[in-house]
Amino acid sequence: MKTSEWLRAGGKKFKLADVPTSGSLDIKGKKISREEAEAITAENIEKLQELQFLMYAEHKQKLLVVLQAMDTGGKDGAIRKVFGALNPQGVRIHSFKRPTPTELAHDFLWRAHQHTPPSGHIQIFNRSHYEDVLVVRVHDIVPKSKWKARYDHIRNFEKLLTDEGTTILKFMLHISKDEQKERLQARLDDKTRLWKFEKGDLVERRYWDDYQSAYEDAIRETSTENAPWYVIPSDRKWYRNYAMSTLIRHTLENLNMQFPPPEDGLEGIVVE
Repeated sequence: MKTSEWLRAGGKKFKLADVPTSGSLDIKGKKISREEAEAITAENIEKLQELQFLMYAEHKQKLLVVLQAMDTGGKDGAIRKVFGALNPQGVRIHSFKRPTPTELAHDFLWRAHQHTPPSGHIQIFNRSHYEDVLVVRVHDIVPKSKWKARYDHIRNFEKLLTDEGTTILKFMLHISKDEQKERLQARLDDKTRLWKFEKGDLVERRYWDDYQSAYEDAIRETSTENAPWYVIPSDRKWYRNYAMSTLIRHTLENLNMQFPPPEDGLEGIVVE
């Protein structure tokens, strides 16, 4: 199966504006309906349950899924939908918040490295080490010379992980500014979701263009063969779930995992 070229991002000419925020194409570049996409997503999730069990049993492979998005981009929803049915024994999720004093006392990759996946596991980063070339850049927390050098550090860090057997998938959940407005307003209008709204979200929204530029540079600089970026149109949640689950399923199937051989001498044993 060949993924649609526009799903995979990178290259010096990459622009977020060239990627739609409302997807309508399947993984082969053909038109897909919501009904078709949701049916395939359900099949993908069922298959992911099998593949995760196989990964845990084989205990050789490990998958790191990096999720980045603008505020309200749908990271939590994607985790619930795509990974919610998997066995939590083999799936770990780490959300990167504002760095703690201990984390700030170390290099910027220190807090990420200790949460990378062990063999047999899927690790999900809800936000990630990329915050150190995104929010840090947009708000001038460190000088340009420092955050710009971090692209090299990130590439080397991810190369180390893949050299040691980690498969990396990086997803940027791409929404429009209008869609973000609707989602923020929906949080304000729903008492059960009001807790998710922070006044700071409106402050960050003013930096929309700056964040778009920061994302473009980060993707251009760090989308590699061993750790590719995929920009997922995410205004339509059903399409986001379809694209992500399909890419993850395809990636795990290509690992050609095998169950470990059974212990010798089990033939003919009957449990009484």
